[in-house]
Amino acid sequence: MKKIIMYDSTLRDGAQAQGISFTVQDKLKIVDRLDKLGIDYIEAGNPGSNPKDLEFFERMKKTKLNNAKLIAFGSTRRAKINVAEDSNIMSLLKVDTPAVAIFGKSWDFHVSDVLKTTLEENLRMIGDTVAFFKSKGKEVVFDAEHFFDGYKANPEYALETLKAAYDAGADCLCLCDTNGGSFPLDIYEITSKVVKMFSNTMIGIHCHNDNGMAVANSIMAVNAGARQVQGTMNGIGERCGNANLCTIIPNLQIKLDYKCIPDEKLRELTPAARFISEVANIIFDERSPYVGGNAFAHKGGMHIDAVYKNPVSFEHINPELVGNSRRILMSEVSGRSTILQKINEVDPTLTKDSPETKLIIDKLKELEFEGYQFEGAESSFELVIRKILGKYKPSFELKDFKVIVSQTTGETVDSSAMIKINVDNQDEITAAEGDGPVNALDNAVRKALERFYPQIREMKLTDFKVRVLDSEAGTAAKVRVLIESTDGKDVWTTIGVSTDIIEASWKALVDSIEYKLSK
Repeated sequence: MKKIIMYDSTLRDGAQAQGISFTVQDKLKIVDRLDKLGIDYIEAGNPGSNPKDLEFFERMKKTKLNNAKLIAFGSTRRAKINVAEDSNIMSLLKVDTPAVAIFGKSWDFHVSDVLKTTLEENLRMIGDTVAFFKSKGKEVVFDAEHFFDGYKANPEYALETLKAAYDAGADCLCLCDTNGGSFPLDIYEITSKVVKMFSNTMIGIHCHNDNGMAVANSIMAVNAGARQVQGTMNGIGERCGNANLCTIIPNLQIKLDYKCIPDEKLRELTPAARFISEVANIIFDERSPYVGGNAFAHKGGMHIDAVYKNPVSFEHINPELVGNSRRILMSEVSGRSTILQKINEVDPTLTKDSPETKLIIDKLKELEFEGYQFEGAESSFELVIRKILGKYKPSFELKDFKVIVSQTTGETVDSSAMIKINVDNQDEITAAEGDGPVNALDNAVRKALERFYPQIREMKLTDFKVRVLDSEAGTAAKVRVLIESTDGKDVWTTIGVSTDIIEASWKALVDSIEYKLSK
């Protein structure tokens, strides 16, 4: 298997995405996870750009990585200045990483119109900077910024920038599709020419996703001979993002027989993708190939039947290879055999011809007509099955609740909830405050139930979604509420539907608690 060097830029290029701001602690956590995943290089920031990156690199001096090399990122020296007098260069040197990535302009337009210098001076800037770091014993990756656009505009000059870095001793020449607008065949043809010209030097590829082809472009570059691939986890990055390593790695390793990370680490890909999304505080894309929750989810009855007979029928790989799992979605279109499997988890004795099975299917159709959708809330559907089969005993009875929302002086809005419940003929009345009416209600019911069910303390709400089902009804529209909960071991989702958002939330909240207690 041919080795491909995996170069992660989540903490540098990914940090330039809208809405992302990593703390030093966030970056330390992500570095640890990437190192355990088997990534070869972790580009962790630009120490010359902000104090936070400087602090991070100082902390990393005391941290030992088992698999990855930490790499600091910066530009060539400024025009008409000595390398040793450039403060950004000195910042790169100060953090003392074993490798540095230096970006320089490869598009003559950028040299003349952005840097406002001459083409000859730009070549000297590249050569001087690479040579300086090589003299300090550093491994140097030269990022040829805007290389593909530069090559199309002036191929001779774009290649001269690579030669300047090569002659100065660069260990890798990375070709950057910085604007993200190139097509796969262009990437292949141009990369092939570069690989032939610099046959004894590693060639890298760095693609942005502005035309939706960053992954395809990266793979075409590998097919053309590139041996280093730069990208980010989950494809996060400026504008439309960077090439997604979570897609590139399995495509290269499983489909094309390249070696990207250790085989046993492939199973860590899905958990790592979710972990990094959580640390970055961004919504995880469930439609992501390989690692998304929908990547191996099946809803259509005929599809599900085929997958049960042979997964190859509708799954291009075994989901377990990348640490993912198959999901069978509960829906009126799922088919009787699919719903029966869920029923059999509660009562294995029932068959597709049992009258109880028909009752459950009819109830499912009735609830979906009302606006319920159980494909994302299997836990609520399990409770529906238990109720119909007489295997459900409520853990508590709601007697009454009241929610008060009041705006105090200033801009803050306070919410409070009072609730009265009954457990085994014992009434409990409690009140609680919260950030909004649903949070107040959640806090109040937990407070009331903890005396009877201490295990409630283990669970917490991790996601809350509201969907308007009939926008034409305006503020009187029916809404669907999905609540995701976890107890640290399992994750489950429940649903509530009503024209009253508080009531819909309450239904989902009660199901979440009942499901936890039923376990």
